[in-house]
Amino acid sequence: MSYVRVWIHAVWGTKNRHPYLTKEIKQQVIDHIKENAKSKGLFPDTINGHTEHLHCLMALNADTSISKTLQLLKGESAFWINRQKLTPEKFEWADEYFAASVSESALDKVRAYILNQEEHHKTISFAHEYEKFISAFKFQSHG
Repeated sequence: MSYVRVWIHAVWGTKNRHPYLTKEIKQQVIDHIKENAKSKGLFPDTINGHTEHLHCLMALNADTSISKTLQLLKGESAFWINRQKLTPEKFEWADEYFAASVSESALDKVRAYILNQEEHHKTISFAHEYEKFISAFKFQSHG
């Protein structure tokens, strides 16, 4: 048996940054993502977000890539949201996402950051937050 513990902080948004994730449905979506992830052998630790995006701190399993993990989380949750008719029009996640590794020593800081999203986004937009991540991790922005 392989033992793997790689922590990832992933962020993904709604298509066109549409504010689908209202207070009425955001927690339902988060609860569903957690339940679905566990059923697929994925390990979400902390999930939260704002009206147009989610943050997820998760441990990767030994045989699933970041892209496959996010495809599973995003694709299945969009299908579920639409099947449950939680949004007035068709729900979609944006194609792109942000993901970076997190050291064991930073886990509590990242958890606190994720759990504080509502307060955080009173002063900073998701677009600005996303650009800060891209810059801080020295990714090339795609505009």
